[in-house]
Amino acid sequence: MANPPLRAAIIPVTPFQQNCTLLWCTETMRGAFVDPGGDLPKLRAAMEQHGVTIEKIILTHGHIDHCGEAGILAKELDVPIEGPHEADRFWIARLDEDGRQYGFHAQVFEPDRWLDEGDRVSIGNLTLNVYHTPGHTPGHIIFHHPESKLALVGDVLFAGSVGRTDFPMSDPQALIDSVVTKLWPLGDDTRFLPGHGAMSDFARERQTNPFVSDAALARA
Repeated sequence: MANPPLRAAIIPVTPFQQNCTLLWCTETMRGAFVDPGGDLPKLRAAMEQHGVTIEKIILTHGHIDHCGEAGILAKELDVPIEGPHEADRFWIARLDEDGRQYGFHAQVFEPDRWLDEGDRVSIGNLTLNVYHTPGHTPGHIIFHHPESKLALVGDVLFAGSVGRTDFPMSDPQALIDSVVTKLWPLGDDTRFLPGHGAMSDFARERQTNPFVSDAALARA
């Protein structure tokens, strides 16, 4: 496709190397930051490099590496924050405390819009579908752009792994259910951008992922 409707640039941020994504509509050059956890100078540089006007910040969940500086960036850019699901209010309320614990710069904020299953998020002329995918955190959501066959899945699924479930309010079975009932129906040909590490696609993970491949789940 000569000029796809959606483009994305991955900017790893924080000592946890979390994949913040600069996502934009190529028709309008309006975009959003997905999970801007920190390293704001890097994010501003990417925005300027690609010539994107940021119109909002969207969040998959409330962990500090994904949203620790989201409120700060939203104020600087004068844009709203959308997401995650309100069940992650617990995590967002802890950001100041977790920042001190991990040595991160973080600040509690209130999203302008909590998101739920079936909601839609607009970015320029793009529309992303929202799915509630609890397990890693209770309020985790993912974003899907059907036309691009692209999903932004935060810490639900990784190339060769899945999100941790040893945090307060995590639920291992809910995580598996989220992958099987929300991600897989989006189609084997869907590529996904995880919260950490390399991109992959659902077909590959269904074949090879030791936690959620079809074979692994058949043995469970």
